[in-house]
Amino acid sequence: MLSKYSFNRLIAGSARFFSTLLSPLFMPSYGVLFVLWTSVMCLLPMGTRIAVLMMVFGITCVLPVLVIGVLHHFGIISDKRLDKRRERLLPYACTVVCYLGATTYLNHIHCPAWFTMFMAGGTLACAVALLVNLIWKISAHTTGIGGVVALLYQLHVQGLSAFNLFWLLSLTILLAGFLGTSRLALKRHTLLQVLAGFANGYICVTLMMKLFG
Repeated sequence: MLSKYSFNRLIAGSARFFSTLLSPLFMPSYGVLFVLWTSVMCLLPMGTRIAVLMMVFGITCVLPVLVIGVLHHFGIISDKRLDKRRERLLPYACTVVCYLGATTYLNHIHCPAWFTMFMAGGTLACAVALLVNLIWKISAHTTGIGGVVALLYQLHVQGLSAFNLFWLLSLTILLAGFLGTSRLALKRHTLLQVLAGFANGYICVTLMMKLFG
């Protein structure tokens, strides 16, 4: 049998695993991956899909990571995980700019409006998180996965999917639960902060895709 110490280490390790795998920095890329491989856009040439995915990954993940690294190097932030609410303002602002850049890119290459609006919804969710963060700590992790859940649901209900997305949507919702529990287990957030983050991502992406997509 596992000792209490070993069990706690297992829980903490699992929580860190899910927090890393489902990092908010990966969520735009996961969303684009789902769009390009499970929606009607799966008919595009493989090379085109990979190029778009890599560009979005570079803009929304690599660039923010570099910015965070530079800020940490110069002592502007003390922790790359951004656990301190007061240190999140500048990294969040840079992330909003990166998301806006990705939205502009998708629009520039003439992606369907609903696809571009997914990224625009992510941009809006980041902006909301930035503003809320001025007075209260909200979960960026659950904001990110909330946006992906909203995307999959909209692909499903709007008839944009090339396959039955029920099981993928169900799995993503389950992962959202694991992620929220992980953030609580690591004591990074309260339950209300986790739920508020998910609601932020889900509502912003849904609104943008339904109103302008």
